[in-house]
Amino acid sequence: MFSKPDSKDIHASKAFYEKLGFTYKGGDINQNWIVLKNGTSVIGLFQGMFDKNMLTFNPGWDQEAKHIEDFDDVRKVQQHLKEQGIELTAEADETTTGPAYLTLTDPDGNPILIDQHR
Repeated sequence: MFSKPDSKDIHASKAFYEKLGFTYKGGDINQNWIVLKNGTSVIGLFQGMFDKNMLTFNPGWDQEAKHIEDFDDVRKVQQHLKEQGIELTAEADETTTGPAYLTLTDPDGNPILIDQHR
């Protein structure tokens, strides 16, 4: 999912992406966040929640945000990234299980969020 956080007017952004064929998938526009989908492409609009646009990955979910039985836990992903020498900007607590997230930044300064909800 691509997250576009700095929408000055989430209603205008929603209308724009709907013209591109995106339809409502989830979220609450009154809380300044919604998720839109077009085919297999998913975009999250978050007004005032994040500093920059970011890529988001959700281990344990498919394109419909439905549970996948077999997936790599975010902590396993974290271990792999560290083994590859990738610097993380926020880490999941490896002593826990269930929901957790980590963040990193690509070489161009784009933030990436790996956000596990279960």
